[in-house]
Amino acid sequence: MMIGVMHGPNLGRLGRRQPEIYGRTSLSDVEADLRATFPEVEFQFFQSNHEGALIDTLESWRDQGIRDVVMNPGALTHQSYALRDAIEGLELRVVEVHLSNIYRREPFRAHSIIAPVVVGQISGLGVMGYHLAVRYLIASSGAV
Repeated sequence: MMIGVMHGPNLGRLGRRQPEIYGRTSLSDVEADLRATFPEVEFQFFQSNHEGALIDTLESWRDQGIRDVVMNPGALTHQSYALRDAIEGLELRVVEVHLSNIYRREPFRAHSIIAPVVVGQISGLGVMGYHLAVRYLIASSGAV
C-alpha cells in the first residue's frame, strides 16, 4: 500500500515553531515514526510552503498510483480553493490532519475549505493524528 503524507506551509519548522501549540516533535521525527510503525506502507512524504508545489505533488502522486493521502494543509486549510479543487478533481482519499484543535483557536481557523472534499478530519491530537489517519486509510483500503 502506498500513502502520501503532505505537509503545508510552516510545517517544515515543526518542533521549533510555537512548540507550546504544535509540540516539540520535528517533521523528520514524524516521518521516521510513521515508517517504523507501519512497515507495510510505502510512504511518500512532501512538505512545501507553496500552494502550487503541493498541487503539483498531488498530481504526480496520482499519476504514480497514490490515491491515499494524509494531509496537514496548514493555513491553506482556510484559504486554498485551488488545493480543495485538486483534491476533489484527482479523486483522492484524503484524511485532513491538524496538530492543534483548529476549533479552539482563532475564529478564522474554525473553517476548513478542504473538509468538504476529504474523507475525514482529525484535529487537536498532535502527531498522533498522523497515526490515526494512516490506520484509517489502511483499514478502509479498497473502500470508496
